[in-house]
Amino acid sequence: MKLTELQGYELGKRIVHYEERDAILYALAVGATSSETSLIYERDLRVLPTFACALGLWAVESAGELGAYDRNYSLHASQSLEMHQALPKYGDVETTGKIIEVWDKGKAALIEIAAECEYFRASYGIFLPGLGGWGGERGVVYAAEDEKTRSSWSGGFATTPEQAALYRLTGDLHPIHIDPVVALANNFDRPILHGLCTLGIVARMIAEAVGALPTDLKKLDARLSSPVLPGDFIEVTADWNSTDIIFEASVGSISVIKGGRASFH
Repeated sequence: MKLTELQGYELGKRIVHYEERDAILYALAVGATSSETSLIYERDLRVLPTFACALGLWAVESAGELGAYDRNYSLHASQSLEMHQALPKYGDVETTGKIIEVWDKGKAALIEIAAECEYFRASYGIFLPGLGGWGGERGVVYAAEDEKTRSSWSGGFATTPEQAALYRLTGDLHPIHIDPVVALANNFDRPILHGLCTLGIVARMIAEAVGALPTDLKKLDARLSSPVLPGDFIEVTADWNSTDIIFEASVGSISVIKGGRASFH
């Protein structure tokens, strides 16, 4: 199948099953601590909304299996999430998947893949180096941004060298996060942290900026601008208006999340 034929492709339905321990494992993988009992204790468990991004990831994997590109040479470039209602503690969730858009970025292509169910809609932007240039629509072109971030609220999180190995257990098994050979083939010195792990960490943190609970996340949208390496320290800054938190994240002088927006109940 050709890359240009993917737009609008229906990926079908998938019933995704998870247990309480899967939701707890996810919370631990994005940095939840033992004091956050509502995220890690079955008695009063509330599931982090960003766990939905892990549940919908099958759609991205299914798109990669169509043969239009090598998923080993794909990168997660952006993510959006809209929660329709809170995820249950456990259960079977019937989801549908679809390839929404295919964009020609010149030297690369970008595809948007969505997974949706009664609880959420998650959209994944997947960057495909070297596969553009066929003369197709470019899609959204982001304007240059001021590198200086706002700091009405700020926080930090120290990832561990094992962070990517732990996050893989949530279901994201792309070898770039564990295999040094695949990482090197993608021009990284060593395996990188999952973009969804970085985003999950940051989404959990920024709730504090407006005095909300991480489980009250309603909407989330961000660009994953550079990878984080396991062991890196992530710095987060946030500001807010009447409806949204506007946030960014960096490692040293390198921006790893740009254009972040989130809203909480």
